[in-house]
Amino acid sequence: MKPDTFKDKIVPVTTILLALVVIWYVAAILMNAPFQRDMDSRAGVTPSTLEFIGKTLAQPKPILPAPHQVAQNVYENTFLRSLSSNRSLVYHSWVTLSSTLLGFGFGMLLGILLAVLIVHNRAMDRSLMPWLVASQTIPILAIAPMIVIISYNVLTGDNAVAHLLNLDSDASRLVSKALISTYLSFFPVAVGMVKGLRSPEIMHLDLMRTYYASPMQTFWKLRVPASIPFLFTSMKVAIAASLVGAIVGELPTGAVAGIGSKLLAGSYYSQTIDIWAALVAGSLLAGILVAIVGVAAKIVDRAMGGRPA
Repeated sequence: MKPDTFKDKIVPVTTILLALVVIWYVAAILMNAPFQRDMDSRAGVTPSTLEFIGKTLAQPKPILPAPHQVAQNVYENTFLRSLSSNRSLVYHSWVTLSSTLLGFGFGMLLGILLAVLIVHNRAMDRSLMPWLVASQTIPILAIAPMIVIISYNVLTGDNAVAHLLNLDSDASRLVSKALISTYLSFFPVAVGMVKGLRSPEIMHLDLMRTYYASPMQTFWKLRVPASIPFLFTSMKVAIAASLVGAIVGELPTGAVAGIGSKLLAGSYYSQTIDIWAALVAGSLLAGILVAIVGVAAKIVDRAMGGRPA
């Protein structure tokens, strides 16, 4: 590791993380203190300051779990559970990841298709783009139950779509949740691709006309290569949004598996440590997905002749 890299990247990030952990511990003590004080008064004990702080950080159902409680829960439910166990965070993450990737794939295809139509058709640009922007102003929590329930009934009901796709109940439920991911992920891809397809300079477009290039040749040899960096940048946003959509899609269905189901179960039984552990698992999963997209971007960039950073 280069010294400059350690100084410019590792140290600042580590400092911020340590500061957040300290703030988290202080907040946990302050928020859990009233309940602990009430418990001590009922028991008729007067603990010392250090004992009192230790109790606030060791409550089984705290208002705000301490970082070490969340870390212990994540470790136990990741490494000490069977992968098929209903308590395993790996199992629940895999369930959520399945609908995330499916929805992300749908969103990628839809976003790229809309971007191509918008760039090559002025009427589509004027009529479709405002509706795409307006679609993102609708709260996803408001429409998620309708989308999941309606799509599931369509996919499993007695209709032409259900007979054509011939999906079983589990596959239909997966597609229903993936539609929420599609709704959140297609917009960043569409906007990024529109920007990318329009990024070639006028001089380059004039040069293609000078070579008598057809519109299709201009598209594939100039616009598409120019749009690749924009595409991967938007994909990082889209993959994270797709994960959020998958988790949201699990909430209105009463799902028995997935990160959303862990959040629901934790809220039902006041298992705040499980809730925070599920949030950490979702955050780690999002970070891994974004990192994978970043690695793919570097590979594609080098394959296209880009210089390594």
